[in-house]
Amino acid sequence: MTTRTFEKRRIGQTALEVTTLGLGAATLSGSFRPVPPEQARATVLHAIDSGITYVDTAPHYGFGRSEHFVGDALRERPGKAVLSTKVGRLMKAERNAFDHGTEFVDPFPFRRVYDYSYDGIMRSHEDSLQRLGLSHVDILYVHDLGAGTHGVEGNKPYWEQFTTGGGYRALRELRESGAVSAIGLGVNEWQVLMQAFELGDWDVFMLAGRYTLLEQTSLSPFMETCIKRKASVVVAGPFNSGILVGGDTFDYKKAPDEVVARVRIIEGVCREFGVPLPAAALQFPLTHPAVCNVVPGPRSPEELDGILAWWDAKIPDELWTTLAAKGLLAAGTPIPGGTA
Repeated sequence: MTTRTFEKRRIGQTALEVTTLGLGAATLSGSFRPVPPEQARATVLHAIDSGITYVDTAPHYGFGRSEHFVGDALRERPGKAVLSTKVGRLMKAERNAFDHGTEFVDPFPFRRVYDYSYDGIMRSHEDSLQRLGLSHVDILYVHDLGAGTHGVEGNKPYWEQFTTGGGYRALRELRESGAVSAIGLGVNEWQVLMQAFELGDWDVFMLAGRYTLLEQTSLSPFMETCIKRKASVVVAGPFNSGILVGGDTFDYKKAPDEVVARVRIIEGVCREFGVPLPAAALQFPLTHPAVCNVVPGPRSPEELDGILAWWDAKIPDELWTTLAAKGLLAAGTPIPGGTA
């Protein structure tokens, strides 16, 4: 196998560096369709052997399933990858069948319990190490804290847990002790990240779907603040949950007509320049100086090979300037040679 040489970027002001392409392991836990264990492990190994040095997982993904198989693979390639996982949900064993209400097929037999307190975050970190079978994770994100997941009123007690209940203090202690090298939040909304900046400084945020070829709503003030505060951004969900890769979903549900129409126009511009739409979507975020990594979520080595082909696609600068001229990028969006 040929190992690619990827550009590497630094995580905030830490000593960590990651390749600009990463591997998101949510899909590997059986998101919407089952993924056999051997396929999940093979995908992680294929990513590392291809030169990718950043892997992201979380307890929520398959209720421990993703961490379990990611750990299996990483133990075969010790020291080859920067690893992130998440805190905010504890897994409680469940002996009886129940409706878990998520997209995960055949998750492990646990109920998720939200807990953003000091004890909850410390327990979550330890539990993740056990599931991974590893002694260390590099980056710890607070998962899905915010109104987008919990609702405005529902989020208030969780935010209280995180602030006055010691959750933020737990993260700081884990970083200061060297148990982790970087801390941040992993969410689908940028607004809560602005709230987080009020608590102190952060190393890196994982933001899904809000800085993509289709949507740049996080550009101001969030991305601007990241530059000022020297925090990095990992862009997850670069295909907006499928609509930018030939699917019909946006934000994990059926895409509305206006989104479909906008995608068709963007796709038409890409076609003019002979560029596959997914290739443009995958490469777009990295022009922003705050972005250190893009994490798609292939479910097999073959899907990863397709992503690598899009990654290697040459995109002329004129494609980006044409999108900007047509008003398809938000004003101020960084593009090669300037801004939209």
